[in-house]
Amino acid sequence: MGDGAVIGIWRMEEPEAFFMQSLDLQVVEHEELAKIIGRRRLEWLASRYLVHEMLMSVGYEDRVPVLKDEFGKPHIWGTPFHLSFSHSHELVAVILANAPTGIDIQKLVPKIEVLAHKFLRPEELGSLQPETRLAHLHFYWGAKEALYKAHGRRQLDFREHIFIQPFDYQPIVTTSGRIEKDGDEWVFDVFFEKMEDYVLVWCL
Repeated sequence: MGDGAVIGIWRMEEPEAFFMQSLDLQVVEHEELAKIIGRRRLEWLASRYLVHEMLMSVGYEDRVPVLKDEFGKPHIWGTPFHLSFSHSHELVAVILANAPTGIDIQKLVPKIEVLAHKFLRPEELGSLQPETRLAHLHFYWGAKEALYKAHGRRQLDFREHIFIQPFDYQPIVTTSGRIEKDGDEWVFDVFFEKMEDYVLVWCL
């Protein structure tokens, strides 16, 4: 597990029946899935299938269920791994790590511009350059999503509580991020990678 983490990406091309036949879901998982409609069902199933495949690659022969805590944060109960996953269009991304972690994958879309003022701090906004602005915005958004997931306790404001160390845009970047709230501080390493028209961000 490089850097204490392993990442998997799955392109969703299979029908829902493929995942249902491949996964031995527990009752609580069936109950959770029953509340989900539309394409989100396929995303839910694909993420659990990818977790299972990744666990098998590190020695787990039997499927381990993915369950959520009282805050909605997913956990792989009975293993030492921290877990996070993300979906965007046809891709699902999962990270397993030895420490609190978060992951986000996003397809580049221009509409992120209208949200920039809601999640970027002045120093973050000041690091953007016109020629790379769109991807850079997605990196910042993905970083804050990843830290939010790693924290796992909700009630975080992306602009007020989550700080990303400003960085110059590159297709592969490492920086740092921190969460500050109610006098507490959590610090993370943040990793970025651009993959065709997607950006992948994860934190540890």
